[in-house]
Amino acid sequence: MKKLLGTGAAAAVMTLATQAHAARDYVWAAGSSTVFPFSTRVAENYARKTVAKAPKVESLGTGGGFKLFCGGTGEGFPDIANASRPMKKSEFDACAAKGVKDIIALKIGFDGIVIATDKDGADYAFKIEHLYLGLSAKVLRYGKFVPNPYRAWDEIGSGLPGNRIVVYGPPPTSGTRDAFVELGIEEGARRFPLLTELRSNNAKGFKALVDPLRADGWIDAGENDNAIVQTLTRTPGSLGVFGYSFLEENGDKVKGASVNGVFPTTATIANGSYPLSRSLYIYVKKSNLGVTPGLREFVEEFLSDAASGRGGYLQGRGLIPLPAAQHDAGKAAFKAGTAMARPAS
Repeated sequence: MKKLLGTGAAAAVMTLATQAHAARDYVWAAGSSTVFPFSTRVAENYARKTVAKAPKVESLGTGGGFKLFCGGTGEGFPDIANASRPMKKSEFDACAAKGVKDIIALKIGFDGIVIATDKDGADYAFKIEHLYLGLSAKVLRYGKFVPNPYRAWDEIGSGLPGNRIVVYGPPPTSGTRDAFVELGIEEGARRFPLLTELRSNNAKGFKALVDPLRADGWIDAGENDNAIVQTLTRTPGSLGVFGYSFLEENGDKVKGASVNGVFPTTATIANGSYPLSRSLYIYVKKSNLGVTPGLREFVEEFLSDAASGRGGYLQGRGLIPLPAAQHDAGKAAFKAGTAMARPAS
């Protein structure tokens, strides 16, 4: 009798363990707000092609995504971390400490943010610091942080047009907005030694001081980049911030500004010479392949030629595709299950 009870108890425990292990029957990706729209689009296509439950995609920021991803190996943690920068050594170590090992790192493409104006408008040749001085709510002036006093672009740089500072851009919920603030505003602020020192000593304080955009020069224009393009043609002298794909689609109506002497093109975004560009990644838990239903298929859809390849549907959402050799190498690395090495920094 005791033996029977023991066998039954053991079976019950095994059943509960199996149920806990299989409690999540969908793919979960979390992280970068810039990768979010691409991951969401892949999730939509994946769900249409299969009978599986639609993947869950969360926009937490790259750091927030890594923190959750590295929290553990169970079903209560994401299968994928979306990232707009490479994983840091400290994040890799945090993963390892929680048993998250054999991580597959996959570059999915590049992101380019454009500053554009009407095709017939003045030409803009920005230095990266001009973006901070023109658009941050508070700026460094004569060694002090003051409410932004500049009203026209030529007050900031002698080679800039005298147009009033009016920029239409995406709202705080947009990954494009996040990318612009990080790559343009923050990088511009770091051209000043005092702000570089602040960032080194107090990263949160730096962001709190630099990131808020001025309410009298930056205008949230919604998530529709096409609407921003139309606004530029109706508002002479104004500027717009949106993804590179919309510049390509509307080259007969608008033109892009140069930043640090480099114009946005597919080539300059892909090679990183255009300052408002960066690589985008997804990080996958190898241990979850074959455990989380549909995970392998979801990642294969993400890496497919139809999605992230040249001319794929993600290019229409603003993703700059990888060179063909890099794209194919990513697919091969995932198929082989090649785990990333510990980052150098």
